Amino acid sequence: MTDPTVEAWTRANAEYTDARAEEAWAEDEIDWGIWHVRESELGALPDVAGKDVVELGCGTAYFGAWLKKAGAARVVGVDPTPAQLETARRCEERFGLGLELVEAFAEEVPLPDASFDLAVSEYGASIWADPYRWIPEAARLLRPGGELVFLRNSTLAILCSPEEDVPATDTLQRPQFGMFCFQWPGEGVEYHLAHGDWIRLLRANGFEILDLIEIQAPADAETHQRYDYVTADWARKWPAEEIWRARLST
Repeated sequence: MTDPTVEAWTRANAEYTDARAEEAWAEDEIDWGIWHVRESELGALPDVAGKDVVELGCGTAYFGAWLKKAGAARVVGVDPTPAQLETARRCEERFGLGLELVEAFAEEVPLPDASFDLAVSEYGASIWADPYRWIPEAARLLRPGGELVFLRNSTLAILCSPEEDVPATDTLQRPQFGMFCFQWPGEGVEYHLAHGDWIRLLRANGFEILDLIEIQAPADAETHQRYDYVTADWARKWPAEEIWRARLST
């Protein structure tokens, strides 16, 4: 039986991610999330020059391509969806950046311990993999002192969302206690935790939390045509996305 998340991203690849992959790979500046806020404004990443990086849930691997252009010595993209990786391999053949691609779930990566200086997830493992499994795996893959940076939907956005196809409201729509696994119709399974649960999980796996960046939509942002789970106006008032940055103990 095919994993529901793999099924969902196989469809997504056919519908839109494959079509925009090469355009995304061609970009030079790193940006984050649906509002494309620049890394130069957020400062979410450490200096990647000369670093070994693993991207967990890489999709078409455009984020890894940006990191390679930023000077990373080695970038390995890990993803469970063959269709997404096929697109990524096509882009790698065109751009020749030297990305390595591995078909695997982020909860169980077939790579050696302590192989990387940085682990990243930009809407990959960060929402599509069980955090109680992928966070320990990220810790295993990192060298002592290595960093983990991941982007996810904000906890607040999830709490204000009545259902998948209805934009977040100005009021709470679901309980925070017990939030974990969410089944959106036709979209596979997502995982979302409260902030306290994230803090305890990261600390339990040897991470020191360095930053939590709550992203605000720019003044000129418009509601995304596809990712319309929040309006631009909502995201100018409350964070729809957040970036966590943590360092593994030495």
